[in-house]
Amino acid sequence: MTKLDSGLRHDWQVEEIEALMDLPFNDILYQAHTVYRQYFDTNSIQISTLLNIKTGGCPEDCGYCSQSAHHQSGLEKEKLMQKDEILAAAKKAKEKGASRFCMGAAWRSPQQRDMPGLCEIITEVNNLGLETCMTLGMLDQDKAKQLKAAGLDYYNHNLDTSPEYYDKVITTRAYQDRLDTLQVVRDSGMKVCCGGILGLGENRRDRARLLQTLANLAEHPESVPINMLIKVEGTPLENVAPVDSLEFIRVIAVARILMPKSMVRLSAGRLEMNDEMQALCFFAGANSIFYGERLLTADNPEPEHDHQLFSRLGLRTNH
Repeated sequence: MTKLDSGLRHDWQVEEIEALMDLPFNDILYQAHTVYRQYFDTNSIQISTLLNIKTGGCPEDCGYCSQSAHHQSGLEKEKLMQKDEILAAAKKAKEKGASRFCMGAAWRSPQQRDMPGLCEIITEVNNLGLETCMTLGMLDQDKAKQLKAAGLDYYNHNLDTSPEYYDKVITTRAYQDRLDTLQVVRDSGMKVCCGGILGLGENRRDRARLLQTLANLAEHPESVPINMLIKVEGTPLENVAPVDSLEFIRVIAVARILMPKSMVRLSAGRLEMNDEMQALCFFAGANSIFYGERLLTADNPEPEHDHQLFSRLGLRTNH
């Protein structure tokens, strides 16, 4: 069996990660759960709610995304939501058990004219007693500092896939652009939320390279969302073969081993996962979910179903 180093490492080799992914399923679950227990209460789940605050019209050509202006997904472009609408959604999320409120806007990067309003929203959501997270596209140092000064706790900017496979999915932005934004976020003092998407047509080496890139950052992301592709009609990836459910669980397990102190979030695609698959993901080290009926532009499990599942599994939500 692969020797497990339970400490934090930032020097993982891709061959080591592939060796972990190649382990018998029971062995990888055992190793991941052992690490999980060293750092977390394994019966506690952190709940985040994600609101799309600006829909459609994005100039990026991400092959999976319904919000790209390059694709014919049928999604209508909308302006930035009003502050009162966003705050009402945040209050509702808190009432239903969320401890973090995440806000996403379909931009390549925010314009300076939008920053004062965004900063005001961050401050007021924080005043509700919620952690705040935003995903607004690429950031420069000045905008990152403005968000930090307003009190933004987390900034989400996913790598999506491996450096080698990236240009098969996105051509309007380079992989290094994403890494640069992560560095700007880290330098500002905000926490990093960064993960990827499985089921883009990538292979196991690509999944290993994605995890390697995340784990070998100078600091591990505090939050690592692992998404399963939601196929959207009218996008280039609408007919891609789905990722195997056991392979998805393996990736959750390896993410837990490589980044033992990070919150590993079960993100997009939960509606396609049965309860048993989600339970194995939680055992393998996923300790955070996106919660609520909608996830940006896609459906998500009903909150009541999640509560029933948590009850059956004996899981507590972490307020």
